[in-house]
Amino acid sequence: MAVQQISVFLENKSGRLAEVTEILGKGAVNLRAMTIADTADFGILRLIADDSKKALEVLEKGGFTAKVTTVLAVEVPDRPGGLAQVMRVFSENDVNIEYLYVSLERTKENAVIIFKVADIQKGTRVLEAHGFRLVSRW
Repeated sequence: MAVQQISVFLENKSGRLAEVTEILGKGAVNLRAMTIADTADFGILRLIADDSKKALEVLEKGGFTAKVTTVLAVEVPDRPGGLAQVMRVFSENDVNIEYLYVSLERTKENAVIIFKVADIQKGTRVLEAHGFRLVSRW
């Protein structure tokens, strides 16, 4: 089970991130995970929302350029070595990780990690075969 991530392209200038979060808040979109990468000229905000369709509509209506990407949200034991377990499984099964970030969400004793992998179907099969639980919605 995969989730929809929204990537928002932002000019690297003061206040742009505040604008995005204000627009999403006013649109009643709740954020579940978020990360930002930047260069000198622009940034890419990646986020998971409780309603990705609504988030995309709100952002586009607000004048932001955004696109949807499929990612995996995986429950990982929230203890030392928990993330290493997933990384080892991906490594041993040749699943290429393009990037990852941590969700704001927790489920019982687990953290939720967002993975962008090169082959979503293969990543899903490998994780499920090794007993990892995928989060599909919040």
